[in-house]
Amino acid sequence: MSQSWESLLHARFADDVDIRHIDSRVATTAEIPDWLNPEVRQTLSTMGISQLWQHQHDALQAWHNGNNVIVATGTASGKSMCYQLPILQSVTSNPKAKALYLSPTKALAHDQARALAEYNVAAAYVCTFDGDSDQQERKWAREHANVLITNPDMIHHGILPRHETWQHFFRNLEVIAIDECHLYRGMFGAQVANVLRRLLRVANHYGSTPKIVMASATVSHPAAHAQMLTNQSFTAIDIDASPRGPLTIGLALPPKLMDSEDSPRRTAIATTADVLADLVVQKIRTLAFVKSRKSAETVSILAKQHVSEITSELSSTITSYRAGYLPEERRDIEARLRTGELLGVATTNALELGVDISGLDATVMAGWPGTRASFWQQVGRAGRDQQEALALLIASDNPLDQYLVRHPDSIYSTPIEAAVCDPTNINVLYGHLACASAEKFLTQDDLDSFGPTSHVEKVLATLIDDGLLRRRPQGWFWVGEGRPHDLVDLRGAGAGPFQIVESDTGRLLGTVDYDSALRQVHEGAVYTHLGETYLVDRIDLNDRVSLVHSELVDYSTYARDITSVTIIDEQESKSFGNITMSRGMVEVTEQVIAFQKRRNVTGQIIADIPLDLPPSTLYTQAMWWTTPMATLDELEIVDVAGCMHAAEHAAIGLLPLFTLSDRWDIGGVSFAQHPDTGMATIFIYDGYSGGAGFAFHGYDTAPMWLGATRDTIKECQCLDGCPACVQSPKCGNNNHPLDKKASEILLTYLLRH
Repeated sequence: MSQSWESLLHARFADDVDIRHIDSRVATTAEIPDWLNPEVRQTLSTMGISQLWQHQHDALQAWHNGNNVIVATGTASGKSMCYQLPILQSVTSNPKAKALYLSPTKALAHDQARALAEYNVAAAYVCTFDGDSDQQERKWAREHANVLITNPDMIHHGILPRHETWQHFFRNLEVIAIDECHLYRGMFGAQVANVLRRLLRVANHYGSTPKIVMASATVSHPAAHAQMLTNQSFTAIDIDASPRGPLTIGLALPPKLMDSEDSPRRTAIATTADVLADLVVQKIRTLAFVKSRKSAETVSILAKQHVSEITSELSSTITSYRAGYLPEERRDIEARLRTGELLGVATTNALELGVDISGLDATVMAGWPGTRASFWQQVGRAGRDQQEALALLIASDNPLDQYLVRHPDSIYSTPIEAAVCDPTNINVLYGHLACASAEKFLTQDDLDSFGPTSHVEKVLATLIDDGLLRRRPQGWFWVGEGRPHDLVDLRGAGAGPFQIVESDTGRLLGTVDYDSALRQVHEGAVYTHLGETYLVDRIDLNDRVSLVHSELVDYSTYARDITSVTIIDEQESKSFGNITMSRGMVEVTEQVIAFQKRRNVTGQIIADIPLDLPPSTLYTQAMWWTTPMATLDELEIVDVAGCMHAAEHAAIGLLPLFTLSDRWDIGGVSFAQHPDTGMATIFIYDGYSGGAGFAFHGYDTAPMWLGATRDTIKECQCLDGCPACVQSPKCGNNNHPLDKKASEILLTYLLRH
């Protein structure tokens, strides 16, 4: 089969593809522990399970010995059983015992509810408690469930503020399972880390000390990551003993549009649709991963069109899957994918995680997914039944993709990125200390669970100055109005969702967050839902609604914005020759000013239309470097603005290679002469309020990061700059001005020093 995969790849991409083969792996087994409850052992026997993989056994034994455990083995390695069995052991051994399972996505939560139900253990009362649950289901969960499946958002908004009504659950809580924990990074990770600290504090208040089992196929330094999230110590199980079928991985550049050296290439989206159609026609079950909701819909539409030209009966086996769909739509797609009714699904990373979909033969990635962690997660979605599988990455036209395809060892020979997460971020801690004090007054003994005591006390002092807390002999008490929980936004999505409504029928099509609404559902934007395209007629910022009508179009829309930066606090600096590199806090003001219409297949810009939308302000972490005019003159750089702009774009594109971030998590802006520095300046900043550590990590790894940036620019074969080196897909200035050669000269000077 590997030869067939190789032939398929060469037929589509000729020599513009790097192909690697990963051999199959033989399992190492272990006996089922004799301390497991007889009912659980009998259930395993009924399911045909007579032995465990060695890592499953080791994880269970570590938990049984009273340790917190993190299991960091590959996809499809049976990690779920490492927390499912402790959950079932607890509820079968103790009639009062409770267990809590936390998932980052609803799809994974519902999948685990189904998996636990399939054990058919009579003592397990499993209930899903999320935003899709109605009031009756929530009441039943609170009063009867002993296995509660939920997410950090519901813990924060629905359970901790009302913990008195959940006291029976907390008093008997024995197991907390935290799945796909590598996703808790950056600002989201900092938020969730504080939710977990508050959760454990409330459990301790009611007298329980639950043991935690975490799982992730792709996390670097697992024990350290788990401790960062919970402030507790962990035993790491990271040697994978499960079997694995052979795997073929391809890294490819899209085909050229014309047979010439300087011809542009097809877009990654159009090429992914072509490949998905090829595979579906051969009845190869495939997931196509894309970076955005819009791209998921576009790939689905194009693939259907291609397949219908060959065999109309198979076009119905292709669909899209993404956030923003209604709950019943998501559940239906998940079920049809699981049964094999669907052969091809274009999806965002909503299906990247461990949803149990066996029988998939191939995964296709439209562009680098952002991190090696996500890459290996998506690669591992195929071949879960130990059959030969294919994983294909199709490079998009940004510098990082081009660099990785031309330097494949940057993927294969480099460890998974370290997670960047700062639970003590002042902006994050401020809200969570307010929430914790509202849940139960804070004592001096509580403080070290939230960070260094002196640091926490400073944040508490700010809350007192703001009139939200009061210090009394027993501790810190919440004195603000109502509860502070609704003011803390775990996912940085803005206050309240934007609704997308069909004008003629009043039908709710989906939702987006506020910041996304300004870029995705502004007037004139193309919105796509389940393969149908809609044009936005009007956006109402006050009522948070965009009205749309159905219309078939062959283009997509992309917002453009302008950015200004003010330095608030320079915390550290270092010199590279005459270039000074700094890091600190900045204030970023952004405003969407226009949008482009681009053809779906070629990416050709067909229109640029102005918009009148309000600005937004962000206080965040940044790194920046300044270059004196004398140095630029010495380097004979004439187009200073073009030099800085090109270097900024390329640097942003390569930073995700060195930190657990995505290009869209990072912002940047460059100036020929910045008002705060008086010199040519490039800023790279985190796209999250208060910062997430990405830009600071770039500051720490500058020689490696900017070395890769310079190499990408130097090795690109274009003359004046292209999306593979210095052009950016999100540039607010329409990629003008850019001076590719000058940026290479500047970076070479910096690296030499």
